[in-house]
Amino acid sequence: MGSSATQTTVPSRAICLCLLIASCYVSLSQADEHNHKYNDREEVVLWMNTVGPYHNRQETYAYFSLPFCSGQKSSISHYHETLSEALQGVELEFSGYEMEFKSDAPKSVICMVTLQEESAKAFTYAVKNEYWYQMYIDGLPIWGKVGERDERDGKYYIFTHKKFDIGYNGQQIVDITLTTEGREELKPGSHINFSYEVNWKPSKVEFKNRFDKYLDPNFFQHRIHWFSIFNSFMMVIFLVGLVSMILMRTLRKDYARYSKDEEIDDMERDLGDEYGWKQVHGDVFRSPPNTLLFSALVGAGYQLISVVFCVIMFAIVGELYTERGSMLSTAIFVYAATSPINGYFGGSLYARLGGRMWIRQMLVSAFTVPVAVCGTAFMINFIAIGYHASRAIPFGTMVAVTCICLFVILPLTLVGTVVGRNLDGQPDFPCRVNAVPRPIPEKKWYMEPLIIVLLGGVLPFGSIFIEMYFIFTSFWAYKIYYVYGFMLLVFSILTVVTVCVTIVCTYFLLNAEDYRWQWTSFMAAGSTSIYVYAYSFYYFFFKTKMFGLFQTAFYFGYMALFSGALGIICGTVGYVGTNLFVRKIYSNVKID
Repeated sequence: MGSSATQTTVPSRAICLCLLIASCYVSLSQADEHNHKYNDREEVVLWMNTVGPYHNRQETYAYFSLPFCSGQKSSISHYHETLSEALQGVELEFSGYEMEFKSDAPKSVICMVTLQEESAKAFTYAVKNEYWYQMYIDGLPIWGKVGERDERDGKYYIFTHKKFDIGYNGQQIVDITLTTEGREELKPGSHINFSYEVNWKPSKVEFKNRFDKYLDPNFFQHRIHWFSIFNSFMMVIFLVGLVSMILMRTLRKDYARYSKDEEIDDMERDLGDEYGWKQVHGDVFRSPPNTLLFSALVGAGYQLISVVFCVIMFAIVGELYTERGSMLSTAIFVYAATSPINGYFGGSLYARLGGRMWIRQMLVSAFTVPVAVCGTAFMINFIAIGYHASRAIPFGTMVAVTCICLFVILPLTLVGTVVGRNLDGQPDFPCRVNAVPRPIPEKKWYMEPLIIVLLGGVLPFGSIFIEMYFIFTSFWAYKIYYVYGFMLLVFSILTVVTVCVTIVCTYFLLNAEDYRWQWTSFMAAGSTSIYVYAYSFYYFFFKTKMFGLFQTAFYFGYMALFSGALGIICGTVGYVGTNLFVRKIYSNVKID
């Protein structure tokens, strides 16, 4: 299928999108420029967005890529595409339908089309693959079905008539219902009349509640959802109690044993059987291998944690789901604005670990996440271009994103790095590091770092996997996620569970006299992403009916990004919690 979106020269589109970046930081890029208030008989615009297979939500094409026809009115001047809409593949085109506020329009023929063989095949393919289209009136989405297959005779039919029932409250539109009627058989040479009608009705629905009809409380507030939250909360209580009991009792015994060892002389100590985490005190704060990458990932993790928390809070307070593209605009704005957090924590950690190539570390920290996202989007973009899909990212949008990375994210990360190195870059370890690394003794197979890493993500994943189903369904199916209070609670539970599990794993590792805890704690917590990505395979094959190369590549590509970001977040949480624990236990023991 080919796209019939309005063509714009690349330089002018790039300039417009770059200007839109500036407005993105002033406001959160409101998706509709109207003030949502109309006078009687004032023009109401119907935008045609996209059309595509029902089961492939992200495989969308411009509405007029199918041989539909537009109305007689062909000029409009008050629509502007935002950066987030360009990234999401929004292809708004003026319908040409004449609509006026509170003015009923009787059934009117838009045009008459004689189906050529090519047009008949295009419509038949769309009906066969259950194509749906999306439209917008005053920012409210409307969905309609292209046609249907008659199970009795096996023929394909197209719906030719659109009936709009629009509810208004005062000067505002609060409700829209679309009914598709008029079945016509699809066959070459047939004459099809496309028509529409508009009926206006007063409504008691308040403007602030007009999106409630699109929400599905029976799905998101199901008893299973509440039970999963309760189950995860009980898991937190159990884990915190278990960790406190085991570690406090065990550490008390360790402290008593080490205090007793201090009373014997050196000869007895050498002949004795010393073991445990105290024996690696001279190596436990040794810099881990690949310090630059490690500190960059931790810095990126701090930034992603800040982004997730801020976006969730904005969604709770501002109901971002009610404005087209506002969620992505908010995420882009918050990610760019929190770049100093990345630089501060990543740069200060790198300095404390003795790193010297701080400029390289800053660059890696600033571009780790953007390069991963842009690289994945770039590869998928090739497939989208081959499909002529609306998800194909225009060159101007790529220029705009590059501008954000180079002129916003990079300078702010540099500022954060300089501040972090100067304020918190001095080593403050409670134990000095030996010049020669201590040999790591042999241990049981289940105490190896690889096994600890693989097992470390099981419980954190168990605390969130039901919420993952609701999040996946809202993104990959036709559900609007609005229970961000649930998400904040689950995110908090995930944080506590991750810290508890990682502390236990690190204690057992150190007790086996293996001081390689930094990467182990990060990877053990980050392994949650492995299970999330594995769950995405189950969801794809058993919970969806997606098909085709583009949708499959889009799904697994962006699920890999989601899982990777979650892994960085969990890894950072695990490392930070474990670092506090390790510092605490070694600062309470007298080291000779």
